[in-house]
Amino acid sequence: MAVRKLSMPITLPRRHIPLAAVRDAATAVYGAAIRTPLVRVELPDIDLYLKLEVLQPIGSFKIRGAYNVIRQLPPAQLADGVWTVSAGNAAQGVAFAARKVGARCSVMVMDTAPDTKIRAIERLGASIVRASYDECWRTVIDHRSERMTGYFVHPFDDDRFIAGNGTVGLEILEDLPDVSAIVAPLGGGGLLAGISAAVSELKPDIRLYAAEPETAAPLSASLAAGRPMFFDNWTPSFVDGAGGKSVLETMWPLLEPLAGSIVVTLDEVVRAMTLVAERTHVIAEGAAGCAIAAALSGRAGSGKVVAVVSGGNIDLSKFASLVGACGPRS
Repeated sequence: MAVRKLSMPITLPRRHIPLAAVRDAATAVYGAAIRTPLVRVELPDIDLYLKLEVLQPIGSFKIRGAYNVIRQLPPAQLADGVWTVSAGNAAQGVAFAARKVGARCSVMVMDTAPDTKIRAIERLGASIVRASYDECWRTVIDHRSERMTGYFVHPFDDDRFIAGNGTVGLEILEDLPDVSAIVAPLGGGGLLAGISAAVSELKPDIRLYAAEPETAAPLSASLAAGRPMFFDNWTPSFVDGAGGKSVLETMWPLLEPLAGSIVVTLDEVVRAMTLVAERTHVIAEGAAGCAIAAALSGRAGSGKVVAVVSGGNIDLSKFASLVGACGPRS
Protein backbone atom coordinates (compact mmCIF):
# COMPACT_ATOMS: atom_id res chain seq x y z
CA MET A 1 0.00 0.00 0.00
CA ALA A 2 1.68 3.19 -1.19
CA VAL A 3 0.71 6.46 0.43
CA ARG A 4 2.05 10.00 0.45
CA LYS A 5 1.54 12.99 2.64
CA LEU A 6 -0.69 15.84 1.67
CA SER A 7 0.90 19.24 1.37
CA MET A 8 -0.39 20.79 4.56
CA PRO A 9 0.39 23.11 7.46
CA ILE A 10 1.85 21.62 10.61
CA THR A 11 -1.20 22.53 12.69
CA LEU A 12 -4.74 22.27 11.40
CA PRO A 13 -7.48 24.46 12.89
CA ARG A 14 -9.86 22.78 15.31
CA ARG A 15 -13.23 21.93 13.81
CA HIS A 16 -16.26 20.88 15.79
CA ILE A 17 -19.83 20.03 14.82
CA PRO A 18 -21.94 20.70 17.94
CA LEU A 19 -24.62 18.31 19.10
CA ALA A 20 -27.03 21.24 19.00
CA ALA A 21 -26.58 21.47 15.22
CA VAL A 22 -27.51 17.80 14.83
CA ARG A 23 -30.56 18.24 17.04
CA ASP A 24 -31.59 21.26 14.98
CA ALA A 25 -31.26 19.18 11.82
CA ALA A 26 -33.49 16.54 13.41
CA THR A 27 -36.31 19.11 13.62
CA ALA A 28 -36.30 19.51 9.83
CA VAL A 29 -34.72 16.65 7.86
CA TYR A 30 -37.84 14.51 8.06
CA GLY A 31 -39.42 16.92 5.63
CA ALA A 32 -37.48 14.90 3.07
CA ALA A 33 -35.88 11.91 4.82
CA ILE A 34 -37.49 9.09 6.79
CA ARG A 35 -36.55 7.57 10.13
CA THR A 36 -35.01 4.24 9.14
CA PRO A 37 -35.24 1.00 11.14
CA LEU A 38 -32.52 -0.85 13.00
CA VAL A 39 -32.62 -4.59 12.31
CA ARG A 40 -30.80 -7.33 14.22
CA VAL A 41 -29.12 -10.12 12.27
CA GLU A 42 -28.89 -13.47 14.07
CA LEU A 43 -25.26 -14.58 13.96
CA PRO A 44 -23.28 -16.90 16.21
CA ASP A 45 -20.21 -14.75 16.82
CA ILE A 46 -21.36 -11.13 16.72
CA ASP A 47 -24.33 -9.13 17.99
CA LEU A 48 -24.95 -7.29 14.73
CA TYR A 49 -27.54 -4.63 13.90
CA LEU A 50 -28.10 -3.00 10.52
CA LYS A 51 -29.15 0.65 10.17
CA LEU A 52 -31.11 0.51 6.94
CA GLU A 53 -30.48 3.78 5.13
CA VAL A 54 -31.25 1.88 1.92
CA LEU A 55 -34.89 2.65 2.70
CA GLN A 56 -34.51 6.41 2.25
CA PRO A 57 -36.50 7.92 -0.66
CA ILE A 58 -33.28 8.08 -2.70
CA GLY A 59 -31.91 4.78 -1.35
CA SER A 60 -29.13 6.51 0.61
CA PHE A 61 -28.42 8.51 3.78
CA LYS A 62 -27.30 11.48 1.66
CA ILE A 63 -30.82 12.94 1.62
CA ARG A 64 -30.35 13.91 5.29
CA GLY A 65 -27.33 16.16 4.76
CA ALA A 66 -28.44 17.50 1.40
CA TYR A 67 -31.83 18.62 2.66
CA ASN A 68 -30.35 20.13 5.81
CA VAL A 69 -28.16 22.38 3.64
CA ILE A 70 -30.73 23.33 1.04
CA ARG A 71 -33.50 24.09 3.54
CA GLN A 72 -31.25 26.79 5.03
CA LEU A 73 -30.34 28.55 1.77
CA PRO A 74 -31.93 31.99 1.25
CA PRO A 75 -34.18 32.51 -1.79
CA ALA A 76 -31.53 34.56 -3.60
CA GLN A 77 -29.11 31.63 -3.61
CA LEU A 78 -31.80 29.13 -4.57
CA ALA A 79 -32.78 31.35 -7.49
CA ASP A 80 -29.40 30.72 -9.12
CA GLY A 81 -29.79 26.96 -8.73
CA VAL A 82 -27.66 24.47 -6.82
CA TRP A 83 -25.09 21.92 -7.89
CA THR A 84 -22.91 19.20 -6.43
CA VAL A 85 -20.26 16.66 -7.40
CA SER A 86 -20.87 13.01 -6.69
CA ALA A 87 -20.46 9.34 -7.46
CA GLY A 88 -24.26 9.23 -7.42
CA ASN A 89 -25.80 9.23 -3.95
CA ALA A 90 -25.06 12.84 -2.98
CA ALA A 91 -26.25 13.86 -6.43
CA GLN A 92 -29.58 12.18 -5.79
CA GLY A 93 -29.81 13.78 -2.35
CA VAL A 94 -29.17 17.29 -3.65
CA ALA A 95 -31.48 16.78 -6.64
CA PHE A 96 -34.27 15.46 -4.40
CA ALA A 97 -33.87 18.32 -1.92
CA ALA A 98 -33.71 20.91 -4.71
CA ARG A 99 -36.93 19.58 -6.19
CA LYS A 100 -38.54 19.84 -2.75
CA VAL A 101 -37.84 23.58 -2.62
CA GLY A 102 -38.35 24.26 -6.32
CA ALA A 103 -34.73 25.00 -7.21
CA ARG A 104 -32.81 24.02 -10.34
CA CYS A 105 -30.08 21.43 -9.86
CA SER A 106 -27.07 20.28 -11.85
CA VAL A 107 -24.61 17.57 -10.97
CA MET A 108 -21.02 16.80 -11.90
CA VAL A 109 -21.04 13.00 -11.92
CA MET A 110 -17.99 10.75 -11.70
CA ASP A 111 -17.47 8.41 -14.61
CA THR A 112 -17.38 5.53 -12.12
CA ALA A 113 -21.05 6.08 -11.18
CA PRO A 114 -23.26 3.07 -11.98
CA ASP A 115 -26.10 3.40 -14.46
CA THR A 116 -28.73 2.97 -11.77
CA LYS A 117 -27.52 6.14 -10.05
CA ILE A 118 -27.38 8.08 -13.33
CA ARG A 119 -30.95 7.11 -14.16
CA ALA A 120 -32.12 8.10 -10.68
CA ILE A 121 -30.50 11.54 -10.99
CA GLU A 122 -32.21 12.05 -14.33
CA ARG A 123 -35.59 11.06 -12.90
CA LEU A 124 -35.18 13.73 -10.23
CA GLY A 125 -34.83 16.38 -12.93
CA ALA A 126 -31.19 17.34 -12.45
CA SER A 127 -28.84 18.21 -15.31
CA ILE A 128 -25.82 15.92 -15.54
CA VAL A 129 -22.28 16.99 -16.36
CA ARG A 130 -19.97 14.01 -16.88
CA ALA A 131 -16.42 14.19 -15.56
CA SER A 132 -13.47 11.97 -14.79
CA TYR A 133 -12.89 10.77 -11.25
CA ASP A 134 -9.81 13.00 -11.01
CA GLU A 135 -11.72 16.13 -12.07
CA CYS A 136 -14.46 15.35 -9.59
CA TRP A 137 -12.01 14.75 -6.76
CA ARG A 138 -10.25 18.04 -7.56
CA THR A 139 -13.63 19.77 -7.36
CA VAL A 140 -14.23 18.13 -3.99
CA ILE A 141 -10.91 19.52 -2.74
CA ASP A 142 -11.23 22.99 -4.30
CA HIS A 143 -14.95 23.47 -3.55
CA ARG A 144 -15.47 24.89 -7.02
CA SER A 145 -15.51 24.18 -10.75
CA GLU A 146 -15.46 26.55 -13.72
CA ARG A 147 -17.82 24.18 -15.51
CA MET A 148 -20.64 24.61 -12.98
CA THR A 149 -22.88 27.50 -11.90
CA GLY A 150 -25.10 28.22 -8.91
CA TYR A 151 -24.64 27.42 -5.23
CA PHE A 152 -22.25 24.54 -4.55
CA VAL A 153 -23.56 21.98 -2.07
CA HIS A 154 -20.48 20.06 -1.04
CA PRO A 155 -21.22 16.32 -0.80
CA PHE A 156 -19.62 16.02 2.64
CA ASP A 157 -17.32 18.92 3.65
CA ASP A 158 -20.04 21.25 4.96
CA ASP A 159 -21.05 21.61 8.61
CA ARG A 160 -24.75 21.65 7.73
CA PHE A 161 -24.44 18.53 5.56
CA ILE A 162 -22.56 16.77 8.35
CA ALA A 163 -25.13 17.80 10.96
CA GLY A 164 -27.90 16.38 8.79
CA ASN A 165 -26.02 13.09 8.51
CA GLY A 166 -25.70 13.11 12.29
CA THR A 167 -29.41 12.39 12.66
CA VAL A 168 -28.47 8.78 11.81
CA GLY A 169 -26.56 8.68 15.10
CA LEU A 170 -29.42 10.12 17.12
CA GLU A 171 -31.76 7.44 15.77
CA ILE A 172 -29.30 4.66 16.61
CA LEU A 173 -29.02 5.88 20.20
CA GLU A 174 -32.79 6.09 20.54
CA ASP A 175 -33.31 2.55 19.24
CA LEU A 176 -30.26 0.88 20.81
CA PRO A 177 -29.06 2.90 23.84
CA ASP A 178 -26.53 0.21 24.84
CA VAL A 179 -24.79 0.08 21.46
CA SER A 180 -21.06 -0.57 21.86
CA ALA A 181 -19.72 0.24 18.40
CA ILE A 182 -20.89 1.83 15.15
CA VAL A 183 -19.27 1.08 11.80
CA ALA A 184 -19.94 3.21 8.72
CA PRO A 185 -18.28 3.44 5.30
CA LEU A 186 -15.88 6.27 4.64
CA GLY A 187 -15.84 8.14 1.35
CA GLY A 188 -15.25 11.75 2.29
CA GLY A 189 -16.07 11.29 5.96
CA GLY A 190 -19.30 13.27 6.26
CA LEU A 191 -21.36 10.35 7.55
CA LEU A 192 -18.89 9.35 10.26
CA ALA A 193 -18.27 12.97 11.25
CA GLY A 194 -22.01 13.45 11.64
CA ILE A 195 -22.51 10.29 13.69
CA SER A 196 -19.57 11.32 15.87
CA ALA A 197 -21.16 14.74 16.47
CA ALA A 198 -24.36 13.02 17.54
CA VAL A 199 -22.93 10.41 19.90
CA SER A 200 -19.63 11.75 21.25
CA GLU A 201 -21.29 14.00 23.83
CA LEU A 202 -24.20 11.71 24.64
CA LYS A 203 -22.33 8.37 24.79
CA PRO A 204 -18.57 9.05 24.62
CA ASP A 205 -17.71 5.37 25.22
CA ILE A 206 -19.20 4.25 21.91
CA ARG A 207 -16.50 3.16 19.48
CA LEU A 208 -16.80 4.63 15.98
CA TYR A 209 -15.05 2.89 13.11
CA ALA A 210 -14.62 3.76 9.47
CA ALA A 211 -14.84 0.96 6.91
CA GLU A 212 -12.62 1.21 3.82
CA PRO A 213 -11.89 -1.16 0.93
CA GLU A 214 -8.32 -2.32 0.52
CA THR A 215 -8.24 -0.65 -2.90
CA ALA A 216 -8.87 2.81 -1.44
CA ALA A 217 -8.07 3.28 2.24
CA PRO A 218 -6.68 6.79 2.81
CA LEU A 219 -8.03 7.13 6.35
CA SER A 220 -6.28 3.98 7.52
CA ALA A 221 -3.01 5.37 6.16
CA SER A 222 -3.72 8.80 7.64
CA LEU A 223 -4.46 7.45 11.10
CA ALA A 224 -1.22 5.44 10.99
CA ALA A 225 0.76 8.53 9.95
CA GLY A 226 -1.02 10.95 12.24
CA ARG A 227 -1.86 13.33 9.37
CA PRO A 228 -3.90 13.42 6.14
CA MET A 229 -2.50 11.22 3.39
CA PHE A 230 -3.06 10.45 -0.28
CA PHE A 231 -3.60 6.85 -1.29
CA ASP A 232 -1.40 6.53 -4.36
CA ASN A 233 -2.46 3.01 -5.32
CA TRP A 234 -6.13 3.96 -5.46
CA THR A 235 -8.08 1.59 -7.69
CA PRO A 236 -11.73 1.95 -8.75
CA SER A 237 -14.11 -0.85 -7.84
CA PHE A 238 -17.78 -1.62 -7.33
CA VAL A 239 -17.36 0.03 -3.90
CA ASP A 240 -17.95 3.37 -5.63
CA GLY A 241 -19.47 5.21 -2.64
CA ALA A 242 -16.50 4.68 -0.31
CA GLY A 243 -12.74 4.92 -0.52
CA GLY A 244 -11.57 8.31 -1.74
CA LYS A 245 -8.11 9.22 -2.98
CA SER A 246 -7.20 11.19 0.13
CA VAL A 247 -8.41 12.53 3.44
CA LEU A 248 -9.20 16.22 3.05
CA GLU A 249 -7.25 18.46 5.39
CA THR A 250 -10.48 20.17 6.42
CA MET A 251 -12.05 16.83 7.39
CA TRP A 252 -9.06 15.49 9.30
CA PRO A 253 -9.92 17.19 12.65
CA LEU A 254 -13.31 15.46 12.56
CA LEU A 255 -11.97 12.03 11.57
CA GLU A 256 -8.77 11.77 13.58
CA PRO A 257 -10.66 11.05 16.87
CA LEU A 258 -12.34 7.92 15.45
CA ALA A 259 -11.51 4.59 17.07
CA GLY A 260 -9.95 3.42 13.81
CA SER A 261 -10.43 2.31 10.24
CA ILE A 262 -11.23 -1.29 9.40
CA VAL A 263 -9.90 -2.18 5.96
CA VAL A 264 -11.60 -5.07 4.18
CA THR A 265 -11.02 -6.95 0.95
CA LEU A 266 -13.41 -6.78 -1.97
CA ASP A 267 -14.17 -10.48 -1.47
CA GLU A 268 -15.19 -9.74 2.12
CA VAL A 269 -17.48 -6.97 0.86
CA VAL A 270 -19.17 -9.34 -1.57
CA ARG A 271 -19.64 -11.99 1.11
CA ALA A 272 -21.21 -9.38 3.39
CA MET A 273 -23.58 -8.20 0.64
CA THR A 274 -24.57 -11.80 0.00
CA LEU A 275 -25.19 -12.61 3.66
CA VAL A 276 -27.40 -9.55 4.16
CA ALA A 277 -29.38 -10.29 1.00
CA GLU A 278 -30.01 -13.84 2.21
CA ARG A 279 -30.79 -13.01 5.84
CA THR A 280 -32.68 -9.71 5.53
CA HIS A 281 -33.63 -9.49 1.81
CA VAL A 282 -31.84 -6.13 1.63
CA ILE A 283 -29.76 -5.05 -1.36
CA ALA A 284 -26.65 -3.23 -0.15
CA GLU A 285 -24.38 -1.35 -2.52
CA GLY A 286 -20.62 -1.72 -2.27
CA ALA A 287 -20.02 1.03 0.30
CA ALA A 288 -22.73 -0.37 2.56
CA GLY A 289 -21.31 -3.84 2.11
CA CYS A 290 -17.94 -2.46 3.16
CA ALA A 291 -19.40 -1.40 6.53
CA ILE A 292 -21.14 -4.73 7.00
CA ALA A 293 -17.94 -6.61 6.17
CA ALA A 294 -15.98 -4.52 8.66
CA ALA A 295 -18.53 -5.26 11.38
CA LEU A 296 -18.48 -8.98 10.55
CA SER A 297 -14.68 -9.04 10.82
CA GLY A 298 -14.88 -8.78 14.61
CA ARG A 299 -12.42 -5.90 14.62
CA ALA A 300 -15.04 -3.49 15.95
CA GLY A 301 -14.84 -5.28 19.30
CA SER A 302 -17.41 -6.90 21.55
CA GLY A 303 -20.92 -5.87 22.46
CA LYS A 304 -23.71 -4.66 20.20
CA VAL A 305 -22.31 -3.51 16.86
CA VAL A 306 -24.25 -1.40 14.36
CA ALA A 307 -23.29 -1.36 10.69
CA VAL A 308 -24.72 1.59 8.77
CA VAL A 309 -26.10 0.22 5.52
CA SER A 310 -25.52 3.55 3.85
CA GLY A 311 -27.16 2.90 0.49
CA GLY A 312 -28.57 0.36 -1.92
CA ASN A 313 -28.01 2.03 -5.26
CA ILE A 314 -26.22 -0.59 -7.31
CA ASP A 315 -27.02 -1.88 -10.79
CA LEU A 316 -29.07 -5.04 -10.28
CA SER A 317 -27.08 -6.86 -12.93
CA LYS A 318 -23.86 -5.99 -11.12
CA PHE A 319 -25.32 -7.04 -7.77
CA ALA A 320 -26.48 -10.34 -9.22
CA SER A 321 -23.08 -11.04 -10.77
CA LEU A 322 -21.30 -10.28 -7.49
CA VAL A 323 -23.48 -12.34 -5.17
CA GLY A 324 -23.81 -15.09 -7.78
CA ALA A 325 -20.05 -15.39 -7.97
CA CYS A 326 -19.91 -15.60 -4.19
CA GLY A 327 -22.27 -18.57 -4.11
CA PRO A 328 -24.69 -19.60 -1.34
CA ARG A 329 -23.78 -19.23 2.31
CA SER A 330 -24.76 -21.49 5.19
